[in-house]
Formats: sequence, structure tokens, C-alpha cells
Amino acid sequence: MLKALTADFKIIFDRDPAARKWLEVLFCYPGLQALVLHRFAHWLYGWGLPFVPRFISHLARFFTGIEIHPGATIGIGVFIDHGMGVVIGETAIVGDYALIYQGVTLGGTGKESGKRHPTLGENVIVGAGAKVLGNLQIGNNVRIGAGSVVLRDVPADCTVVGVPGRIVFRSGERVEPLEHGRLPDSEAQVIRALVDRIESLEQQLQLVQTRQSLAVCYAMAAVNPEEAFQNPTSLNSPTNGTDAPLPKCQLSNRVIDEFLDGAGI
Repeated sequence: MLKALTADFKIIFDRDPAARKWLEVLFCYPGLQALVLHRFAHWLYGWGLPFVPRFISHLARFFTGIEIHPGATIGIGVFIDHGMGVVIGETAIVGDYALIYQGVTLGGTGKESGKRHPTLGENVIVGAGAKVLGNLQIGNNVRIGAGSVVLRDVPADCTVVGVPGRIVFRSGERVEPLEHGRLPDSEAQVIRALVDRIESLEQQLQLVQTRQSLAVCYAMAAVNPEEAFQNPTSLNSPTNGTDAPLPKCQLSNRVIDEFLDGAGI
């Protein structure tokens, strides 16, 4: 237990640039305080002591805003940053040197018995507000983006974002622990692809419209050349005989660009 607490204390200085003084970290970091209380409660829980471990967990929740069931297994060097709203279930397993941000839930999906909470490998990063639900296996070095909801197993060295969580990188590009701004936006990429598709279809529609106008021109010239050249505006009309223009995409490029740059995401 002493080795684990020492690793929990030292890792804060490596991962939090705001951590400067040991006294400040010891008394003002709720993540560290919650882990200290949890490790003691987990030790008592392992001995089968009733009530007391759960009461210690409840006190930790009251003082830190972090709820860790005494049955959960937490590795060494784990850093819970800020931590308000973090919930870790009874059968959850968190590997060594994991980084967990505020609002994270490592929970179950029902009232099933046995192993019902996630297992996180080593060096896993779980972004703010992310939910990992069920008896899942999250591999080593996995990055889970903020606000993601993970419902399936994730292999090692992957990056997961979205609701539900989707793998967007597989052991290709390394993402540093604190560089959440580099996480890809899969929704924006899909919307960009759809916009490109709409633009391509509009170009094809314009080409078809031009060909139809030329066909009408040739047909009228063959039947009545004088009328065709005296009323050239009729050649630009749609083939349905009305003056209504063909429908166009009403999306503004400015609105699209703002959305893809982060507005509304």
C-alpha cells in the first residue's frame, strides 16, 4: 500500500503542471485524498470487514466528490485529476498509471452479478465526462475522448471518441496525455464528407441541366429554327415547362466552416 501511495503522489507532479508544492498536493488534491481513503477501505474490504469499508468510501465521496467502491481494484500511479463526479464501480479494475478526469463513470449496465464493470489496462486516459459501461476490456495505452460513451471492448493503442465510442486511431499516432485538442472529431469528418458529396451531386445536376437545355435547343432548332432563336430564354428553362429553378443546397459555407471548427460540437 505504501508503494502505491508513493507512486500516486509522485505521478501528480509529472502530469499536472499546476502541481508545485508537496504540501499543496497533499492537502488540496481530492484525487489523491480519494485514493488514500480507497486503498485503506479496499484493504479492509479484502479482509471481509462489514460496513466500515463502505462507510470510508462514503466519507471519501462526501469530502472529495469521488465515489470509489471499496471492492474496486486500483493500480499504482493512478491520477484522478480534479475528480468531481468520478464513479468507479465495485468490480472495476484500473491499471497502473491511468489518468482519469472529472465526471468519468466506470459503471455497469444492469443488475447482473459477477464481473460487471470495466477493466482498464495500463496508461489508459479517460477524458472528462466519458462513460465506460459494462464488463469491458480496455487495452493498454488507450485514449478515450471527453464525453465519449464506450460500450464495447477496445484493443490496445487505440483512440476512441464519440457516442457511442468509435475507434479513430489504431497504434499509429501517439497522443500525449494532456493534448485533448488533438483528438479527432469523427462527427465533423462525416459531415464534411456529406457536404462534399452534396457539392459533387450539385455539379452533376448542373451538368445534366446543361445537357437537357442543349437537347431542347437542338430539338426546337430542328422543328422551328426561327422560334428557337427569337426566344432563347426558353432554352434555359427546366424540362418540366416551369420557370422554377432546380433545388440547391441551402447550407452556408460560413455555417459549415464554423461547425467544423468546433461551434456546436
